[in-house]
Amino acid sequence: MAMTMNGEATLPAAKQVVWEKLNDAEVLKACIPGCEQLNKDDETHFSAVVKVKLGPVKATFKGKVELQDLDPPNGYRIVGEGEGGIAGFAKGGAKVMLEDAEGGQTLLRYEVDAQVGGKLMQLGSRLIDSVSKKLADEFFANFAKAVSEG
Repeated sequence: MAMTMNGEATLPAAKQVVWEKLNDAEVLKACIPGCEQLNKDDETHFSAVVKVKLGPVKATFKGKVELQDLDPPNGYRIVGEGEGGIAGFAKGGAKVMLEDAEGGQTLLRYEVDAQVGGKLMQLGSRLIDSVSKKLADEFFANFAKAVSEG
């Protein structure tokens, strides 16, 4: 099952600060809902363990992420995949774009495309879309707080 999601968030920090936080494994780990482990393996590769609850299904995903098309401090593309055991798998990518906004703030835009398979597909696209949007909103609320704290 394929899904797409677009959105944007205005963040209370300069573009360079936002860029640095987007590349900081500790900041990302603290902001990603359910993230238990996030390691920066090298400049463009991360490995992660994330627990999520999708309706009646609880899953622990182990995955790898690669940053591509780096254009500091304007954005990049994230490509990754994760295995959730019996729950299934998820793979896909996101394009992240940063723009200067009024008052020294930064506008972050994102476009996500992903595929899920296995038991997760049985949940239906409405539930997966709803949970995905909730998790994205939670991440950006956490991330906005992290960048405003310096």
